[in-house]
Amino acid sequence: MLQRDHRFRTQVHQLTDACVFAAAYWLAFALRGDQFFSHLFGMDAVMVADTDFNKIVWLYLVIFPGAPLVLESQGFYNRTLLGSRSIMLWSLLKGCFIATIGLVLIVYIFGLVVPRGAMTLFGVVGFSLVWAKEEVIRLVLSSRLAKAQYKRRIIVAGTPWETARLRKMLQSRAAENFEIIAEFNLAEAPPKHLIELLHEHSVSGVLVSARHTQIERVENVIQICEIEGVEAWLVADFFATQIAHASFDEMFGHPLIVFRSTPEASWQMLAKTILDFFGAFVMLVVLTVIPVLPIIALLVKFTSPGPVFFRQQRSGINGTPFNIFKFRTMTSNAEQLKHELAAMNEMSGPVFKVTNDPRVTPIGKWLRKFSLDELPQLFNILRGEMSLVGPRPLPVDEVKRFNDVAHRRRLSVKPGLTCLWQVSGRNKISDFKEWVRLDLEYIDNWSIWLDLMILLRTIPVVFIGSGAK
Repeated sequence: MLQRDHRFRTQVHQLTDACVFAAAYWLAFALRGDQFFSHLFGMDAVMVADTDFNKIVWLYLVIFPGAPLVLESQGFYNRTLLGSRSIMLWSLLKGCFIATIGLVLIVYIFGLVVPRGAMTLFGVVGFSLVWAKEEVIRLVLSSRLAKAQYKRRIIVAGTPWETARLRKMLQSRAAENFEIIAEFNLAEAPPKHLIELLHEHSVSGVLVSARHTQIERVENVIQICEIEGVEAWLVADFFATQIAHASFDEMFGHPLIVFRSTPEASWQMLAKTILDFFGAFVMLVVLTVIPVLPIIALLVKFTSPGPVFFRQQRSGINGTPFNIFKFRTMTSNAEQLKHELAAMNEMSGPVFKVTNDPRVTPIGKWLRKFSLDELPQLFNILRGEMSLVGPRPLPVDEVKRFNDVAHRRRLSVKPGLTCLWQVSGRNKISDFKEWVRLDLEYIDNWSIWLDLMILLRTIPVVFIGSGAK
């Protein structure tokens, strides 16, 4: 299936599933008054009667966008529609379970009066309705009419080796979406033969592989398809990339093939930006009102001479320097003493880490243990220089000492307040290559769900104070 078709199909299914779960939420409370369901799910009749649905209708704001996100995190949309039922049911079951637990936690946190059985009923009804929807879709797509309308009839063009490769790829991964009608030898057959094939067969597209073919021949195929009104799909694998993914774009009317090894702009990136801004803003307000930030500032000010805040130039996205803010945890001459401690460095590579750094003040050691010294970086997040989750920003001079250019790819995204390295036993990692590997693993597998998981895993790490140096 073409990526654009898959993206459109996924968006339609996500919107549909959001409506299905919204209906399941309403049905769970509509059915709660039924004596059979009340007895089956252990609902309290008094609580059922006292619960006003209008008081909890605002939970739709959580359910409508949240349910598709949860299903996506379980790989529910990364499958073929006519694929294995067991895979579909397992990912749906996990998604419904997580959605139900999440709703229960929200109800508990906000102290809402909700029948305990209604939450279980929400998960059961949601699972049943989505399963029914999937079975209807499977039934429709399995019909002869649907196969005739939605299956793409195509011609594959290229050298014999390339067309064999394309045929194998389509038959193994997209047999339900494509039917190969004919093959066109791009290296030997004249363009007239392709025209004859197009006239003889009713095709919706020509799939062209041009890795070992002259560009003029490819151009002829595209021009023929343009005149005939048939789509031409060029397999853009001219260069063997190991990490980068190719995508199509346009600049001033000129088509571009973009090779990208970082997350591309999407609704998830927009969600990350919104999460960063509002998350940092809310945390700053709460920590100021409690008041954690003012107390830490006073402790730093009156326990050692020097400024409250420490500023240092760090490398941001694409290596752009910016001033990072931290509560000062070292003596005011710490930078001047750094070269005297070079022999004590416990981290391989350009990074400097010492367990019992003599430059750290008594209050600074406590702040570092619970990562409280990093809290002023919430201002960096509000300024757009950092993110809540991302590779930790390194000093500019340490980045300049990278001995492997591949390590610079960790600079391809915004640095973060927390990262995969910090929640993966940072006190046990002494090899800078392992640190970079975790950062690149985060970049290559990024999703908004991964960010949320790292943020949740950061909470116990901070409270326990593990791994700080």
